Amino acid sequence: MIEQKTQLSIRQQCNLLNLNRSLVYYKHVTKHDDTCLANAIAEIYTQYPIYGYRRLTACLKRQGYLINGKHVLRLMKQMDIRAIYPSPKTTVVEKAHKKYAYALKDVMISKAHQAWQIDITYLRTSHGFMYMNALIDMHTRYVVSWSLSNSLDTGSCLRTLEKAICDYGNPEIINSDQGCQFTSNEWINALQSYGILISQSGKGRSNDNAYVERLWRTLKYEWTIINGARSVADYKKLLPEFIHWYNYLRPHQALRYMVPAEVLRNYPCGYVDKANALPHIPTRTTTTKAKNSLSF
Repeated sequence: MIEQKTQLSIRQQCNLLNLNRSLVYYKHVTKHDDTCLANAIAEIYTQYPIYGYRRLTACLKRQGYLINGKHVLRLMKQMDIRAIYPSPKTTVVEKAHKKYAYALKDVMISKAHQAWQIDITYLRTSHGFMYMNALIDMHTRYVVSWSLSNSLDTGSCLRTLEKAICDYGNPEIINSDQGCQFTSNEWINALQSYGILISQSGKGRSNDNAYVERLWRTLKYEWTIINGARSVADYKKLLPEFIHWYNYLRPHQALRYMVPAEVLRNYPCGYVDKANALPHIPTRTTTTKAKNSLSF
């Protein structure tokens, strides 16, 4: 239809035929068969499911494939595979829910069950994730209740709350983050029905929930990882053992190397936050200096 050797240029011919010139210059490119490459990706992924497309690309290049990351990523999407990594975001904010102020600022925590903190963390398994929530007493560091769930639902948090109140009574304050579980009507109504003051950490202020965040670090780096927890059955066995160890056997530096259960039993004489700020008995050196200054 379009002739190269003619008095009319290609542009004029295209205009007369109402065609786009790109159709004239287009050359068909045969698509390569990616079956072998997809099989190689599947083989590596089966052995190392923690590898993302960048590591997979590096491994394939080592095997002699001339490939780039975009091609590998496209094939991974077609094969519906993705790397196992800590992707769950347990703090999902619901914009429509009411947020509460942080009520623990400048509050002296001086007794057990004055204030509790609650949070949710993920636990990685071979086939996905489980989610654990726990309530911890801020004064004694004692875990008053916990539960394990396969979803980020409010129901498991309510079960933890009910068990804690059944065992230890009502606290004065419960602090949480602004996750949708803790801003939901079910959670707010439950706290208000028990007469508990609601406190929520500010956005980006994880230190406001530091005690329970430190609990998660201890759980993962001092217990589940070194014990090789990889399945739901492993966690069901290891978590009760961890809670018992954490409450009754693990000395806490912040508690002057007492265990939380000891402080809980003797909380009127227990640990006091910011003990260095309290009056202290002068040492002999201080007394001697005072006498010398008076005699001088």
